[in-house]
Amino acid sequence: MTRSVSHGPPALDAWPPDSDWSGFVHFACGILDIMPDTNNRQRVFRHLHEAGCFVIPNPYDLGSARVLVQLGFKALATTSSGFAWTLGRSDNGVSLDDALAHMRLIAAGVDVPVNADFEGGFAIESDRVAINVKSATATGVAGLSIEDSTGNASQPLFDFSLAVDRIRAARRAIDETGTGVLLTARSEGFIVGRPDLAETIRRLTAFAEAGADCLYAPGIRTTSEITAVIAAVAPKPVNVLVGSDFTTVAELAQLGARRISVGGALARAAWTGFLGAAKEIAERGTFEGLTRAVPFADINQRFARE
Repeated sequence: MTRSVSHGPPALDAWPPDSDWSGFVHFACGILDIMPDTNNRQRVFRHLHEAGCFVIPNPYDLGSARVLVQLGFKALATTSSGFAWTLGRSDNGVSLDDALAHMRLIAAGVDVPVNADFEGGFAIESDRVAINVKSATATGVAGLSIEDSTGNASQPLFDFSLAVDRIRAARRAIDETGTGVLLTARSEGFIVGRPDLAETIRRLTAFAEAGADCLYAPGIRTTSEITAVIAAVAPKPVNVLVGSDFTTVAELAQLGARRISVGGALARAAWTGFLGAAKEIAERGTFEGLTRAVPFADINQRFARE
């Protein structure tokens, strides 16, 4: 009997009574094997948010994710921009299906907790956000973030009430799945041309009350901005985005930041080397940039056992 290939078991009514059920049993057992590990990673991820300060770097593909784990990082976070660039698209230019597939790939490919940059939930209305969040919780991630940016330059942030409803819907969706996925709520004012600290804090505190586990305002940089946000949502943890050398891990830990991410900065660093070498070849016909590349053997050995 010929069966079409799918990512899950065949529908039960597609199997004749005398059919070989080994494929279905193998699939089901695989799910049972994965679930305990996913649950454990979610517990580990929550524990990381309880005290201290940790860096959660952002890989842009599976190879970079595995190297970050080799370097000792205890958790990872996807990056919407870094991932989009690997597909030849701009940030926020990937589909929901693309994002979910990427989340599955990274979560299954490393043995540490993974937080998903789930952008704006790939929807506007709260009920659609909830549906998509439920899909995201099934990918094996330990956490996910929802942001309040619209992608519309003339009105870059969702109206306050809708922004809060979207976080509340995400919280409800996660709770209904019975998973331990950690919800991070992001207010994007400082990176979409609305750097209003009071409004950012108003949104973050409302997001915390709506059920967000961790709060995040990408773009805040000064000590006064960071400490104000941390104090406003305490005791809930705060993620600080670092995309340049304006601070250090030790300094942010001293301020009370719980989590530090780098967004698309590692992807940009990789593209910097690529563009520098490629432009030299294209414009000068020389290859000096290639002499600064990491040796083939050094990179290759990192994946020899993967």
